[in-house]
Order: sequence, then structure tokens, then C-alpha cells
Amino acid sequence: MTAFANITIDRALRDPKLLGAALGPSTTWDVWISILRAAYGLDLSASERVSFDAVAGGREPPHKRVRELWCIIGRRSGKSRVAAALADFIAAFQDHSGKLAPGEVGTILVLAASRVQAQAVFNYIRAFFEASPILSQLVESVTNDEIKLAGNIAIAVHTNNYRTVRGRTLIACIFDEVGFWRDETTSLPDVETYRAVLPALATTGGMLIGISSPYAQRGLLYTKHRDCFGKDDAQVLVVQAGTKVFNPTIDTEIIDQAHRDDPESAAAEWDAKFRGDLSTFVDRAVVERCVDIGVHERPYDRKYRYVAFCDPSGGAHDSMTLGIAHREHDRAVLDCLREVKPPFAPADVVGEFCRVLNTYKIASVTGDRYAGAWVSDAFRKESVRYIAAERSRSEIYIDSLPQLMGGTMSLLDNIRLVGQISQLERRTTRTGRDSVDHMSGASDDLCNAALGAVMHVPTLNRADANHNSGANRPKVILGYANQKQRRDSNRVPHSMKEWF
Repeated sequence: MTAFANITIDRALRDPKLLGAALGPSTTWDVWISILRAAYGLDLSASERVSFDAVAGGREPPHKRVRELWCIIGRRSGKSRVAAALADFIAAFQDHSGKLAPGEVGTILVLAASRVQAQAVFNYIRAFFEASPILSQLVESVTNDEIKLAGNIAIAVHTNNYRTVRGRTLIACIFDEVGFWRDETTSLPDVETYRAVLPALATTGGMLIGISSPYAQRGLLYTKHRDCFGKDDAQVLVVQAGTKVFNPTIDTEIIDQAHRDDPESAAAEWDAKFRGDLSTFVDRAVVERCVDIGVHERPYDRKYRYVAFCDPSGGAHDSMTLGIAHREHDRAVLDCLREVKPPFAPADVVGEFCRVLNTYKIASVTGDRYAGAWVSDAFRKESVRYIAAERSRSEIYIDSLPQLMGGTMSLLDNIRLVGQISQLERRTTRTGRDSVDHMSGASDDLCNAALGAVMHVPTLNRADANHNSGANRPKVILGYANQKQRRDSNRVPHSMKEWF
């Protein structure tokens, strides 16, 4: 690979015998190539400088290769293909021999938001090698998620997980769609991964590249934009521009229609602007304070009255979940939480859930009112009544906030549940009303079942009722003038005089 060491990034991308064989007409990639030349500290032509100035926020081009490149780009702008091309360029056109010990494997690690996106990037990476007769000779082996090249160089593509990125010798790391990384075990998956890869890159002088559409005004991508965009930083280059700048072939009517339908969403997806209508619903620390550590399920106790809430699913995409809860004095207590992940037969899951309901002596279950008629029919066949919830899931979430903040609910020790609640987002609709839902790319099936059950517990449970009517009940009840009125306390008085 030392034979390619003098080939610059733009030449590799434009040469039809190299990476250009799979990239296509290079003129449609002019803005991208201008940015990449700048990131590598190469001199820009007059036209390239115009393209750079359009996306760099007024800063000067770097004079040497930057340590970090962050590209905040609109949808359909070739982000994943550029991520793949960069991984191939770093692997095939740069000399890493002086950075690796004998037998040590240097890895270009590409991390994506989901398995589907990881597979898409991997397919692009492989296609760049396969399309070039010259580059294909460098490939020694290909697995489902890794390409091994001559010279102990590997390109690995995975979904983001900050726990598994350690232990490798990294010569570069690429964060694909980092603005949409989700992890139910932490509220900061992007930051945790960033902290994990920096030491590995420091030993090799490797480059960190983040390419993503923007989302909310929080997280690593937003922080890099806030701190470095438009500033003459020798180590960090941040660029930002909408789809029309990067993809001149896009049908602009699609973008215009998106702006008419939802201006805030369109501004993020097509114009690369961070959304200002989103905020975190509740901090993870607040949710964790409501968790009974080590309690994963509570057994049935006949002194309590239990209620259940179900979040149904057709079995193809979303999980089907069930939550069971009761009240103890002023606390709502979550007792049981079940989740069945797709694919599954809905009728089988209903039968399984009904057996759980029978254990807690529950004859009816409340659930999503938008689920369809099949849910009621399926539960009816199991002799359980399905009641459509009066409140939407957004209303349930909003109503649960006082109990979460006040710590007056007891949740089970379920890390996915904590993650889903802490990843809920509050957004302001066009009408000015607040709406709460899960983040883009995340889910809230467990959250809906758990908070739905907790928010449907009765205000007075069986144990409290027995306590109030037993030996500890006061013998003198204020407000009654005599024993007759005490006996007749359930009837409506004819006049106010009867109370004095």
C-alpha cells in the first residue's frame, strides 16, 4: 500500500480505476471533495474555496490534516458512501507501517446507528474494492462485518457500543449518523464512545470522522458544532450544509413539500439545522431514583388490588409489553413487566399475558386505544376484558412526571425500562401543546406498559381500605353531632343544620 501513499483523497475519488470506479460522476461530489481536501490540509483551488466557504461558517481552511472532521449534512447527501470511501482511502492509500508493531492489526472502525445502517455502509465499503481491479487485489478476506487487507489492515463495521470499541489498535474511526445513536444503558452513547476511542487514536495519530444529519440540540454532534463550527481550529473541522448544497441532483419539490408538512423536521433533515422544538422529558438520574435496586418482579399479595396495562403489537416490528402495578399508601408500585420481542404470533402472546394476569387475579387489562379490534377479541377469548385507555401515551407520560420527580413511584430494576423513560422527548406542537414520545430510532414499548400500569392504579387499594375500616379507625368522627348522624352518614343531609 506504500505505492499509493502519494495519491491524494481527491485523486483517489475521481480516478475511475480507483475509488472513482464505484463513486460515479465526480462532478456531483465536488463539495464533498473540497471538504475532504481541506480536512487533509491540501491547498484549495478557487472553485474549491467557494465550496468550502459555503459550508465552513467563515473559518479559514486548515493548513494541515485535522485530527477530527465533523460533517453535519442533510439527508440524501451521500453521507454513508463518503464514510465508506474515507474508510477505504485510509486503509488503502495511507502508509501505517510505522504505527504498528510486528503482527499488530490496524483497524479502521466504522460505527453506525443500527444494524441496517451498518450493513449499508459495509456494502459500500466492499463495493469500492470490488469495482476497482487495482484495489480488489489488496483484499485478503471478507466476513460479514470486516474486510482484511494486505499489510495487517482491517476495516470493521459495527453498530455503536461504547463497551466493545476498546482493545483495538485504531488508525481511524468513523461515526456514521452519530446524531441518532441510541443506547438504553446510557443517556450519552455518543460521548461514551468518543471517550473510548480517543486513547486508541492518540497512539496512532488516527483521524476521527463524524458524518450525520443533525437532530436535537444536545449530544456530541451538537457540542462539536457549538464549540468548533466557524472557528479556526487547527485540530477540528466542522462543516454544515443542507441537502441542496451536497446533492445538486435532488428533486427540490420533495424538500419544499417537507417544509410545508413539518417545518421543524424538514429544517433538520433537509437543511441540516438542529431542532429547537425538542427537549429531554426527564433526566436519567431522576428515573434511577425511582428504581428498587435488585427487584425484578414482585409476587402477588392478596391484600393489594392490581391493575394491568398492555401495549399491543402485530408481531412484525414492535415488542408487545405488559405492566402490572398496585398502590401502597401514597406510592404507585410496579410489580411485573413482560416484553415479547418480534417476530411472534399475537394470539400466543395474549395467551401468555393472560396467564400472568390470572396470577395477579386481574380480570381486565387497559391498553392502547389505537391497537385495533383484534386485541379486544384476542383477550376476550381468554376471558379477559380489554379496555381502551382514555389517555394517549403522551398524556400518560406527562401525567406521570410529578410522580417521577417526586419519587412517589417504585419501578422495577430493568435497565431497558430506565433507558426508554430517560430517552423520552418533549416537543411543542404547532398548536402550542406539549407532546411526549420516544426519540427517533428509539422505542418506548416497555415504558408505555410500565407507566400506563402505574398511572392506572386506584387511589385507594384494598389494604388501605381495610386499614381505614378496622381497629385503628377513630371512634369519634368530627363533623357528627350524635350517633344517629354517624349511622346515617351515608345519606345526603336535608339542610346544613344537620351537620352542627
